[in-house]
Amino acid sequence: MDNPKNHLSLCTGYGGLDLGLRRVISNFRTVCYVEIEAFVIANVVAKIEEGWLDPAPIYTDLKTFPFSRFRGLVDILSGGFPCQPFSQAGAKKGVEDPRHLWPYIEQGIRDLGRPACVFFENVEGIISTKIGEQSVLQHVLGRLENMGYRATAGIFSASEIGASHQRKRVFILGINDTSGFRIKDFECSIGHPAKRGEYQRWYEPPRTIKSEVGGTSHGDPDRMDISELYVSCSSRPDEIRMLGNGVVPDTASRAFTELWEELVNT
Repeated sequence: MDNPKNHLSLCTGYGGLDLGLRRVISNFRTVCYVEIEAFVIANVVAKIEEGWLDPAPIYTDLKTFPFSRFRGLVDILSGGFPCQPFSQAGAKKGVEDPRHLWPYIEQGIRDLGRPACVFFENVEGIISTKIGEQSVLQHVLGRLENMGYRATAGIFSASEIGASHQRKRVFILGINDTSGFRIKDFECSIGHPAKRGEYQRWYEPPRTIKSEVGGTSHGDPDRMDISELYVSCSSRPDEIRMLGNGVVPDTASRAFTELWEELVNT
């Protein structure tokens, strides 16, 4: 691979950020994953074996991860750091929650030697949860700027790229060096298939109705549907938990490309 862009994946989950970034960054390669949940790790291993994700070692604890060993070797750092401290469904302990990992990530960025690009995801609760007088989002953006990044954020949803559910998320992008990056145009690869008589939306590939009875259709054969990210397992609660915490890859692709354009063109 010519001039690979090495990626370190934190709080990997089922790899939604990884898959989304791979679609829009040329020569993208993940060199390490960090994920703590055993069921999710099993899913990552399965997807590596199936060719969905890049072969790379998996570490289990972000708090003790040896960032300094990767110093100067990582171009892109990403992570969907735990949302439970800020989620409406959780106890909303905010930065007092032991699952609040931003301080470890911030130190990791420094130990890595400030990668050219950092990309994070979390729930909308980071806008309302406070650290002192600032929201968590403002705090994160400010800390990135203090490290020399140009940083911005935006809210993006799964529904706007064609998924059948909303799943709004806050995405944060920081860049300090754009040299060597080639960004591909965002092309949506999923879409909630238009049924018979429904309007064909802009994000949907051309479709033909396959069944007069069911009114269903087949889309792009290369699309990545969340359902394809399951691991066959008798533990349905683990599957639901993994999927509920995850990011739709196309949402990550769109968020990255739009935030990238905002930063490089202003």
